[in-house]
Amino acid sequence: MQNLHAGLNASTTLLLGIGNSARRDDGLGWAFLEAIQKEGRFAGELAYRYQLQVEDADVIRNYEKVIFVDALRRQVEGGFYWKPCLPVATFGFTTHAIDPESVVALCQELYGEAPEAYTLGIGGCAWGLEEGLSPEGIKNLELALRFFDEKIL
Repeated sequence: MQNLHAGLNASTTLLLGIGNSARRDDGLGWAFLEAIQKEGRFAGELAYRYQLQVEDADVIRNYEKVIFVDALRRQVEGGFYWKPCLPVATFGFTTHAIDPESVVALCQELYGEAPEAYTLGIGGCAWGLEEGLSPEGIKNLELALRFFDEKIL
């Protein structure tokens, strides 16, 4: 993997976990943040969201780097992906929730600049109204955490 994360300074970095722990693997973003917080090695800030909204453009503008962490409703090779989150405006007038790329694009449009941003997507497979991650979700979470520990921290 390319060194996309060189120079990541945690003190100016926001980890933004997206999800809902009451809907099984939809809580992977939150579970990731909880594990990072418990580990105690990340010096940046953590924020939990059920979904992203336009107001998050104002939040992310205060950071040099932002990492959006969310569950994927599909399986990916290796259990997760890490990619740059490039600004792309994909929301419409009636959108209730928006994707990370649109938040970054809105930040850039409103404030003339946007933070360096990445998306960490973690594969999930269970979405019912119930607490607790699926075994597959836990496995993928552990893989994503190992990646983050080895490559980012």
